[in-house]
Amino acid sequence: MSVTIKTQEDIEKMRVACRLASEVLDFIEPHVKPGVTTEQLDKLCHDYMVDVQGTVPAPLNYAPPGYSPYPKSICTSVNHQVCHGIPGNKALKRGDIVNLDITVIADGYHGDTSRMFVVGSDASILAKRLCQVTFECLWIGIEQVRPGAHLGDIGAAIQKYAEGNGFSVVREFCGHGIGRKFHEEPQVLHYGRAGSGIELKPGMIFTIEPMINAGKAAISELPDGWTIVTKDRSLSAQWEHTVLVTNDGVEVLTLSAGSPAAPAGFSTRQG
Repeated sequence: MSVTIKTQEDIEKMRVACRLASEVLDFIEPHVKPGVTTEQLDKLCHDYMVDVQGTVPAPLNYAPPGYSPYPKSICTSVNHQVCHGIPGNKALKRGDIVNLDITVIADGYHGDTSRMFVVGSDASILAKRLCQVTFECLWIGIEQVRPGAHLGDIGAAIQKYAEGNGFSVVREFCGHGIGRKFHEEPQVLHYGRAGSGIELKPGMIFTIEPMINAGKAAISELPDGWTIVTKDRSLSAQWEHTVLVTNDGVEVLTLSAGSPAAPAGFSTRQG
């Protein structure tokens, strides 16, 4: 496994790209409401990225080996959709939960982040709890990041917390290194054994993006070749940040003015 250690110039450019990605979520938040289609959200985000920010929507036409080109500029995963949901003409309704996953390219560097949104004010207790526990899983993972720690520490902490709250962790998808490329080494699992995996070193940049299901962990792929759903049709939630391993801790790069605050007891400490 070859993990790229970012230079100071790389890090500065990643800070910009990651902040811009988060600002797309700040922009779109007031538009996530009952009656809007995910396709409309996609167009609003696309136009904001291209016309306002001057960034490139990384998902648009992205085609890893074995996949057809992704047709939209953001991913919108609603209710039992786990990830990579393709925006379409179905309108959001009260009580839905939706993940919006944003990746922009700015000056050749990728910024990647996602948030959960509750549509309207009357989502079920289970839906709200799932979104909150998944958010806490993200921050529990972030809290493990420091020089000398291991990748397995992140996954082990997330798995213990999710399963301790009665939820399950999707295993087929993981966080990833990121920089000039959308997906780089290492793969960041959201389950596993503490002390396993590579040792974290200053200059590593990767995403942490746990996908947590209310039911069983099993998933399936829809015929569109992209959208992943829970096999038992239970609700699924995901949150994502891009982080930098610093000399003495972690820096969360995908923070902006509208980013939800870390849960009580957690910090966005800057190393």
